[in-house]
Amino acid sequence: MEQVKTVKCPQCGVAVAWLPENRYRPFCSERCKMIDLGAWAESEYSIAADNEDIMSEAVQKHE
Repeated sequence: MEQVKTVKCPQCGVAVAWLPENRYRPFCSERCKMIDLGAWAESEYSIAADNEDIMSEAVQKHE
């Protein structure tokens, strides 16, 4: 019998089964998914990047 992988919901920490039927994975619910999305929209999260890397990518795309 295959063991189901579980992960912690990134928002609340509840154990979540990693199954295709779980449409909110890795979140436990739509609520946690929307809280996380709202945090991204409000710039509470960010991804570190070097400004030179960003500018060189922009220049390459326009060439």
